[in-house]
Amino acid sequence: MQKLNTTLVYILSIVGFICCCFSGVGVIPAGIGYYLANKGVKEYEANPEAYSNGPAMKTAKTVSLVVTVIAGLMALYSIYNFASTTPEEREQQQREMLEQFGMDPEMM
Repeated sequence: MQKLNTTLVYILSIVGFICCCFSGVGVIPAGIGYYLANKGVKEYEANPEAYSNGPAMKTAKTVSLVVTVIAGLMALYSIYNFASTTPEEREQQQREMLEQFGMDPEMM
């Protein structure tokens, strides 16, 4: 019996989840993971006797879908935030964040 590559899908989902904090960039690896998982599930459903870990691939597909949705929402929020603030407001927010972390905003 063959095995489907669920490890790659999980790795891409984890990377996507970590990268979603960076303006929603995690949509890319999570989307690729979802595509691969969907392809694997279709292979499993076409010939279930040939694969031993079909249910694991279905779980990996669910995980990658959830991460893709979370990263997509973060990307939409980042786009909205960028479009709804002026450069001066973004600069002020950045200064306030630096002061919060105890850094001197004038050094940047």
